[in-house]
Amino acid sequence: MGSPVSAAEDSLLRHRSFVAFWLARTCSSFGFQMFSVAVSWQIYALTHSAMALGMIGLMQFLPSVLLALPAGHLADQLDRRRIVLLGQFIEWLALLGLVALTLMNWAGKIEIWGLVFLISVAKALEWPAITSMLPALVPPPILARAMAASSVGGQAAVIIGPTLGGFLYVAGPEVVYGVSALFYLFSIVLVSRLRYERPPQARLPMNLPNLFAGVRFIRDRKDVLGVISLDLFAVLLGGATALLPIFAQDILHTGPWGLGILRGAPSVGALLVGVWLSRHKLEKNVGMIMFGSVAGFGVATLVFALSTQLWLSVIALAALGGFDMVSMVIRGALVQLDTPDDMRGRVNAVNAIFINTSNQLGEFESGLLAAWMGAVPAAAIGGIGTLIVVGVWMTIFPHLRKRQKLENETVT
Repeated sequence: MGSPVSAAEDSLLRHRSFVAFWLARTCSSFGFQMFSVAVSWQIYALTHSAMALGMIGLMQFLPSVLLALPAGHLADQLDRRRIVLLGQFIEWLALLGLVALTLMNWAGKIEIWGLVFLISVAKALEWPAITSMLPALVPPPILARAMAASSVGGQAAVIIGPTLGGFLYVAGPEVVYGVSALFYLFSIVLVSRLRYERPPQARLPMNLPNLFAGVRFIRDRKDVLGVISLDLFAVLLGGATALLPIFAQDILHTGPWGLGILRGAPSVGALLVGVWLSRHKLEKNVGMIMFGSVAGFGVATLVFALSTQLWLSVIALAALGGFDMVSMVIRGALVQLDTPDDMRGRVNAVNAIFINTSNQLGEFESGLLAAWMGAVPAAAIGGIGTLIVVGVWMTIFPHLRKRQKLENETVT
C-alpha cells in the first residue's frame, strides 16, 4: 500500500520536477497543436487536394504504430530524459526546417510531408519515455492528480493552440512554425533542467521476446488487460465526433461557427473535469467509478446522436469529454501503478498502439456505418455498443470492478 503523504507532499506545486515536467509537456503540446493547424492549411493552400491532407495523417500514424515497440524497449533500457530531449530536439529542428523552406519558397508537398514524417518519428521515439517518467516525479498517492493536471495542460493546448495558430497564420505559416519552435525550445530547456533519477538498467537485446514483453505483461495482469482493452473498445465505438460536420449541417442546421462550438465542447468538458481531478483524490471505488464514467461516455454519445438541438448537443459533447477525462485518468494511473518501472516503457508503448489504432479505426467505423445507415444510427450504435462493452467487461473482470484504490499492493 502507498505510504501516507504529508501535507507538503500532497501539493503538486511542491514537487518542482513535476512542475517543470508539466510546463514542458504543456509547451510542447501548444507547439504541436499550432504546427498541426499550420501544416494542414499550408498543404491545402499548395495542393487543394483532400488526398494531400490525408497523407499528413498517414505520415503521423505510421511511425506511431511501427516504432512504438522499439521506442518502448529503448525507454526501459536507456535514460528516459535523454530520449525525450533527443525527440524534442529533432522536432525543434524540423520546425526550423519548415520556417526556412517556407521563407525561401521551397516548401512543396513532398518537403512538408518529409518533415511531418520526421516530427512523427521523433514523437514516436519520445512518447513511451515521457509517459514513463511521470510516476517517478510524484508520490504514488497523488499520481492520479498529477495525470489529471498533465491532461489539463494538454486539453488547454487542444482548445487554445489551433485558435492561436489560426490567428498567427494570417502573418504566414512561417510565423506559426517559428512560434511552435519557440514553444519546443522552452520545453527542451525545462526537460534538461528537471531532476529525474533512475538506477542503471540491465542491458537487454532488442529481440522479439523483449520487444513483445509489454504484450505478455498486459496479458498476464488481469487488471491492466481489462483497463487497456476497455479503453480500446470504448474509443473504437465512441467515434461519433468524426461525424460532427454531418451533424452540424444536416441535423442541427448550423454553420461553421456551430461546428467549431461542437468540436470544442468535449475539450472544454475534459478541461473542467481535469481541473477538479487535479485538486481532489480518488480514494475508493475506483473500479466502479471508471466503469461508471465509460458508461456515462456511452450515454452522452447516445444523447448526442438523438439530439436535434444545438444546445443539447453541446452539453452532451461536453459531458462526453468530462466522462472520458475521469476514465482516462483512472485507467492511466492504474496502468502506471500496476506496472514495475523497468516495464513501463514497453507497456506504455503497447497502450499507445491500441489508442492510436482504435482512434483511427473508430473514425473509420463511424464513417462506414454512417455511409450505410446514416449519421444518427451510426452514432447511436456507438453509444449503445459502449454500454454493452461496459456490462461485459464488468462481468469478465470482476476484480477490476471491485477495486477500491489506484495503488496495487502486489507491485514492487
